[in-house]
Amino acid sequence: MTDWDRLHKQAQIMKERYPAGTRIMLLHMSDNLNPVPPNTKGTVDHVDDIGTLHCTFDNGRGLGVVPGEDSFRTLTDEELAEEQSADESAAPTMGM
Repeated sequence: MTDWDRLHKQAQIMKERYPAGTRIMLLHMSDNLNPVPPNTKGTVDHVDDIGTLHCTFDNGRGLGVVPGEDSFRTLTDEELAEEQSADESAAPTMGM
């Protein structure tokens, strides 16, 4: 297997594992110039052909997360349910 084949296969796995809309929490970013703060949540927009997760973070930042260099995890089902509940309680209700 060539390096290109290996990298392509890894990128395909990342695309399957983290489809658009996947919620993640950044644990540590190795970009020392202007990293996203630890424990910032974000949403995967897409995974590119080299396996970088391009995300929009809840603090408004948009940045690529590089697996193997940056640490992150997907949100748990409980965390997703909590977010959904918070979104529903924050939505305005229509009254008569």
